Amino acid sequence: MKIVEQIKAPIHHEMELFERKFYESMSSKVALLNRITHYIVNRKGKQMRPMFVFLVSKMVSGGTCNERTYRGASVIELIHTATLVHDDVVDDSNRRRGFFSINALWKNKIAVLVGDYLLSKGLLLSIDNDDFDLLKIISVAVREMSEGELLQIEKARRLDITEDVYYEIIRQKTATLIAACCSLGACSVKPGSVDVENMRKFGELIGMAFQIKDDLFDYTDGPIGKPTGIDIKEQKMTLPLIYALNNCTDKERKWLINSVKNHNKDSKRVKEIIAFVKAQGGLSYAESKMVSFQKEAMELLNTYQDSEFKEALQLMVNYVIERKK
Repeated sequence: MKIVEQIKAPIHHEMELFERKFYESMSSKVALLNRITHYIVNRKGKQMRPMFVFLVSKMVSGGTCNERTYRGASVIELIHTATLVHDDVVDDSNRRRGFFSINALWKNKIAVLVGDYLLSKGLLLSIDNDDFDLLKIISVAVREMSEGELLQIEKARRLDITEDVYYEIIRQKTATLIAACCSLGACSVKPGSVDVENMRKFGELIGMAFQIKDDLFDYTDGPIGKPTGIDIKEQKMTLPLIYALNNCTDKERKWLINSVKNHNKDSKRVKEIIAFVKAQGGLSYAESKMVSFQKEAMELLNTYQDSEFKEALQLMVNYVIERKK
């Protein structure tokens, strides 16, 4: 049994019902929009975000979820999908999860409008049902994601990211959405309880570990047997690279910055950067940080009673740092 299926097992029924409700929440009177949303729904990913919402709601409540939980999961997925559609336009990307992106098939103008439509659908789903507490959680996440992206762009131009700034970027860009899923799951069943903040923190820690794992893929052997170096080619400041920059001589630092800035398309030079970062201990440092975030997340989980939902969340935490892609 695949690990994702194991994680999903205790909420299998909820996930099936959620998929139907999610599809309904996208419906429109415009045929073109329905064609595009049908395309989106049929090419969904692992659906980690709704899984977090349902597992957390059931763990903190002792096994129940309600209509608010389903709406919360739908809103998160609508808004997350909107940000992905917009991201593909911003990055001029033609592929998403191995399929053509919306902008590749229907061009940028339609993709931007579809993203806006999904965003407004998500907002209205909350407003129409007076889920203002859930809407606030999601709105804060969207604001932070935008700030994180812009902070990264601002810092990437100068390659002067400190470790603290790096954590702030990944907290906003990646961790904030997972944090929103978890606090939303708790808030849907126990609004105003300490669980809402506990689970927000839990999701944030997982998100931090998840992003560092992504950083490591750039330097470790991928499915084709060699490191990808994609982040280096895109001049993204990842934790292994930041560590190497902060722990080398001035001469090496100049070479490293020059290589990332001016020679990032030269595959031989990218290989040299990867070898240098490894030799400086950048990978083992990043791994140790990832594991400390994972341990902190596990400690938070351990304050809850044992249940199949808690077990599935523990599996999820381990999956985040053990996944192969």
